[in-house]
Amino acid sequence: MANIKEIKTRIASVKNTKQITNAMKMVAAAKLRKAQNNILEARPFSDHLNKMLEIVKLKNKSASHPLLMDASEQGKTALIVVTSDRGLCGAFNAHIIKKALKYIKENPKVDVICIGKKGYDRIKKKSNNIIKEYLDIFNEMDFTISKYVAKQIITLFLKEGYSKIDILYNEFKSAIQQNIITKQLLPIVPSESEEISTLDFIYEPDEDTIIEEMGRKYIYISIWRIMLESSAAEQGARMTAMDSATENAAELIETLTLNYNRARQAAITKEIIEIASGAEAINN
Repeated sequence: MANIKEIKTRIASVKNTKQITNAMKMVAAAKLRKAQNNILEARPFSDHLNKMLEIVKLKNKSASHPLLMDASEQGKTALIVVTSDRGLCGAFNAHIIKKALKYIKENPKVDVICIGKKGYDRIKKKSNNIIKEYLDIFNEMDFTISKYVAKQIITLFLKEGYSKIDILYNEFKSAIQQNIITKQLLPIVPSESEEISTLDFIYEPDEDTIIEEMGRKYIYISIWRIMLESSAAEQGARMTAMDSATENAAELIETLTLNYNRARQAAITKEIIEIASGAEAINN
């Protein structure tokens, strides 16, 4: 059994760790609430814009526009991997990275774009496919940053002539549940709706300009929404991980305190025995 001083030092260390993990849990909870509010604000606009694009595409007038063309099975492809910039969030990044590496293995020629430091650091050790990375952008969640990223992705798509660009990210469901989503980002795939307007439209200034503007705005809001989803999922995973760490620290403190009391009691008993033995020796 460790001596009393070592146990006391370890108890103090675990108590400090418990304070840190508890504080991190509270910070993550506050960031999670903010991210949830931002998601609720972003979703209606994104969904409505997607529905407008669906209506326009089904009019069969926009089939030649590169942002709405059907993806080809041949040609260059790219994958955007969205992870966090920081750790201490359980298996949040590990699951995404594992699926990304599997995707790369199945598509050896795919170009990879990393959003988030954790994914970039791990994938670059396993693959040479990374062509672009965006690091430390989750510290300050701002639409201007996501818009900048979206603009570069659109430019890359049009310039390099990719047949499609997929995106892999964690979708927020709850503080304890995140869904890994892989979907096609470009060309835009409007969601199918049961109610489609049969009205004809008059475009001003012209159809291509309207589609171009709508398509770009949809990608801007899509990247923003995905970053919000990933951020909320990250904070939820971190809050859960830190809550578990805090509980484990509390249990460890109880165990160490019990060991400390036992060691202290043993030391006192030993001293009493030594004193009694000494007194008995003197008397004899």
